[in-house]
Amino acid sequence: MDKGNRTTMEFIFIGFSVIPELQFFLFASFLCIYCISLAAHMFLIVLYNLSSNLHTPMYFFLANFSFLEECYISTITPNMLKNLLSNYKTITFYGCAVQMYCFLLLGSTECYLLAAMAYDRYNAICHPLLYNMIMSRNSCIKLIMCSWIIGLMVAIIQTSLTFSLHYCGPNKINHFYCDIPPVMALACADTQFNEIVTFLIVLFVAVGAFLAIIVSFARIIWTIIKHHSSAGIKKAFSTCSSHLIVVTIFYGSVSVMYLRPKTSYGTDMDKFLSLMYTIIAPLLNPFIYSLRNNDVKTAVKKLMKMA
Repeated sequence: MDKGNRTTMEFIFIGFSVIPELQFFLFASFLCIYCISLAAHMFLIVLYNLSSNLHTPMYFFLANFSFLEECYISTITPNMLKNLLSNYKTITFYGCAVQMYCFLLLGSTECYLLAAMAYDRYNAICHPLLYNMIMSRNSCIKLIMCSWIIGLMVAIIQTSLTFSLHYCGPNKINHFYCDIPPVMALACADTQFNEIVTFLIVLFVAVGAFLAIIVSFARIIWTIIKHHSSAGIKKAFSTCSSHLIVVTIFYGSVSVMYLRPKTSYGTDMDKFLSLMYTIIAPLLNPFIYSLRNNDVKTAVKKLMKMA
């Protein structure tokens, strides 16, 4: 495909059009989810900035995580909402590339930000006396910057490889956003190299970060068992359980989605899995992190007294 054809080419999202009678219901549901998610994440960001008792590395990471989640859900949801009410569910070739780039940037960054948050909990529980020195402000900023740099590299590599393929015929994407497998399935060329690269990158990003998280929590558990502290077990559980739930939801759905054979792509299950980590998880995460968190509850009560 030459450059001129790419400028005029459009992709058509199949999305949820196979159930037209539910279009408005899905629109209303996803709009509510989107608004609640944005409000919840914004609330955590504002709460962090206004509450001095939350100015710790743990909540610094959480505030950055909330900002990333707001960007992440906004990459996909607005266009999906538009398509649910439109008869023309299209996106330009370059618009699709931009959406995929942003999705990969934010998704890959989230993988390593979750790993950095687990590393923070590891140091808080296993090295309490050295915690403030290890997790200094500069160290936290460097960890966040490294997460974004890795996400940037992954997004550039994957988007460039996907959209350098030759697209000459079919243009219907069996999905509700521009993800790698459904877009690559439309290519009029051999995609074996791209599939291998995608698999290796997922191993490096998702599986690599997940293993770092597992190692961090394994060390936490070992430290607690070694000290035979029931109070320590309770504290560690209350500190780490929320993060483990978020990690399980995110990594579970992402791994199943991308570490499967190509022949199983394009099913309704793919769309459900994608909804889990693109729409549902960003809605649940702020509530998972805050509902059972005493520090957040205390900060909210202080703000209510000040109001």
